[in-house]
Amino acid sequence: MISLAGRDILHGWGKFALTGMGLGLLIGVTLTMAGVYRGMVNDAQALITNSGADLWVVQKDTQGPYAEASSLKDDVVRSVRGLPGIGQAANVTYLTQQVQSANGSDVRVMVVGIEPGQPGEPGYLVAGRQLTRNHYEAVADVKTGFKLGEPVRVRRHSYTVVGLTQRMVSSGGDPMLFIPLKDAQEAQFLKDNDTLVNDRTRTSANPAFNRPGVPGLLDAVLSLQTSSHNVNAVLVQLLPGWSPERVAEPLKRWKHVQVFTRADMEEILVAKLIATSAKQIGMFLVILTVVSAAIVAFIIYTMTLGKIREIAVLKLIGTRNRTIAAMILQQAMGLGLIGFMVGKIAATIWAPIFPKFVLLMPQDAVIGLFATLLMCALASTLAIRVALQVDPAAAIG
Repeated sequence: MISLAGRDILHGWGKFALTGMGLGLLIGVTLTMAGVYRGMVNDAQALITNSGADLWVVQKDTQGPYAEASSLKDDVVRSVRGLPGIGQAANVTYLTQQVQSANGSDVRVMVVGIEPGQPGEPGYLVAGRQLTRNHYEAVADVKTGFKLGEPVRVRRHSYTVVGLTQRMVSSGGDPMLFIPLKDAQEAQFLKDNDTLVNDRTRTSANPAFNRPGVPGLLDAVLSLQTSSHNVNAVLVQLLPGWSPERVAEPLKRWKHVQVFTRADMEEILVAKLIATSAKQIGMFLVILTVVSAAIVAFIIYTMTLGKIREIAVLKLIGTRNRTIAAMILQQAMGLGLIGFMVGKIAATIWAPIFPKFVLLMPQDAVIGLFATLLMCALASTLAIRVALQVDPAAAIG
């Protein structure tokens, strides 16, 4: 009967091949959707790993700096460095925005303000060098498309790309652009020129800040309005032998801040930040599975109806029902194997073209193969039921 199933497939190979390709494209989309989810998780884990931090010190009662807005004074880092168990601590800012390249095109990036040589800077470069100056230099991820020496405009200032790194992305998959901390503070927290002029006018017209008998008060207030001393977080690296929980407890108690360990931050990013996207991808996977099963069931059912007389002849000469059912099941399995191979090849080809990172895991492919075979086996039950109800007399009717 294996030969009979193969001969039947060869007899209608064109229809069978086209059906397998159509099913394969659906399976390829299913594998890609799973890869998109894996890529989102990998982006979140890469963001945590690339920061080089063991602890994240953020604004109290927030889940910043990646999931929520967080704002701290930049002098908090000095008190953090003085605590036991602290190896290194550095301020950092994060700002997602559109930056302008040399050719005038806009690129969406996460602008990261770092202190050179401290936690937060890129762990490795693929070209160029790290930041060495306090202003107007940048290190970009290769995904931005920027080249070494290319000027990049962030808000009011232009920065020269001096280094290139790779796989430095935000939790949303946006490539990172690293600039000095002072420049990043100005880009994130300072207002534009027109707003500054309007604020100065309002402040000067306020008698509380412009008292005739208090010289210098107005200048001090205006100076505060044009300077920024805020950051989004303090990244902390611990000394060897110190547990994150042991260091985090006194920070929370005495510094009035929120502290997250690496495990806490991973839970925030994976279990909370991308949870809705994961559910949406799961719904798409269910829909695609149902559609694929319906296609297989329809095709196998149609092929079975097309050879009702042949099945009747087999019954008439004494072929057992188990053999006939095995023949139909083998055809369904063959269709599933062809579809899976086409889908795996298609997903591998188009995954690098996607704007976001798509991670195709071998275990997902194995699960997809078994799921495809199971789906085809279940889809063939309708055709098997029809074949088993065929009357042998139909062979001579």
